Amino acid sequence: MGDERVSRRTMLTAGVAGLALTGGVLTPLLGASGGGGAASASYLSLRSVERVRSRARRRDVDLVTMLPGDDVPDTLPVCLVLHGLGGDAVGTQKYGFNARLVSEAAMGTIPPFALVAVDGGDNYWNQVRPHDDPMAMLLNELPVWLRERGLADPPFACAGVSMGGFGALLYARMRAERHDPLRATAAVSPALITSWSVMRTRRIFPSREAWESLDPLRHPDATDPSALGVWCGKDDQFVTGTRQFISMTQPNVVYLGPGGHTANFVSGVADEVVRFLGRHAP
Repeated sequence: MGDERVSRRTMLTAGVAGLALTGGVLTPLLGASGGGGAASASYLSLRSVERVRSRARRRDVDLVTMLPGDDVPDTLPVCLVLHGLGGDAVGTQKYGFNARLVSEAAMGTIPPFALVAVDGGDNYWNQVRPHDDPMAMLLNELPVWLRERGLADPPFACAGVSMGGFGALLYARMRAERHDPLRATAAVSPALITSWSVMRTRRIFPSREAWESLDPLRHPDATDPSALGVWCGKDDQFVTGTRQFISMTQPNVVYLGPGGHTANFVSGVADEVVRFLGRHAP
C-alpha cells in the first residue's frame, strides 16, 4: 500500500469495481456479508472496498469506505462501523447506515461524514487469540489508513451492531483511556450477555476474568465523555443486558421498540442512528 495517498476519485472508481466481488444477504443474526440487492446505485457507487494488510491481525482485511456524496470536503470526518458475529466489513452496507447517510447529507439535515468499516473477525473486537488483535488495528492502524486516503483521523464516532455494539462500547472505552474520547458512540442491538455461563459457550474469552475485564456491563462509565445512543428491540435476545446497561448509563438517546435481533430492526432505526451521529460530527 505504501505511503502514497489514494484520491477520492480513485476510491469511488474502486468502489464500483468492487461491487462485482460481493454477494449474499444479511442473516437474522446480523452477521453475514450483504451484496447490492435492492440497494440503489446512488449510494453503492459511493462505496469502495480495498484490501489492506493489518499487522495487528497478521492478515489482509477489507477496508470499506462509504461516502456521503461525490463532492466532499478534504479531511472528511469518519464514523467507524463495527460488524456483528459472523460478519465482515462489506456486510455492514446491509445495516442501511450508508443509504441514510447519503440521503440525509443530500437534504442537508446532517453535516457530511464518511462511514468506514474493516474486518474484525469473531473475537468481540479484542485480542482473545494470539497474534490477532483487532482493537490494536482500530487504535493504531486505522488512523494511518484514513490519513492515506485523505480522511480525518482518528474517527470522531463509532457505531456497532450486535457483537459490533459490544465492540463500539469497548472502542469508546479505549479511546477515553487514551485521552482521545469519541464524540459519539452508537450501540445497536448490542450483544451484552449477562452471565458467564452463557458467554463461555461462545468460546471467545479464555476465562471469566478476561470477559469481565472488558464487559461494558461491568464498566458502565468507561465510555465517558462520549455521547451515547442505544437502540434495541424488545424481543431481542440481548434486551435484558441492554436494559441493564441503559439503566446504568442513562444514554443521550434510547430506543426500545418492537423487533428482535434482526436486520429489519437495524435498518428500521438506521435513520435515527445516522442523525444521532450527524449531530456530533465535527
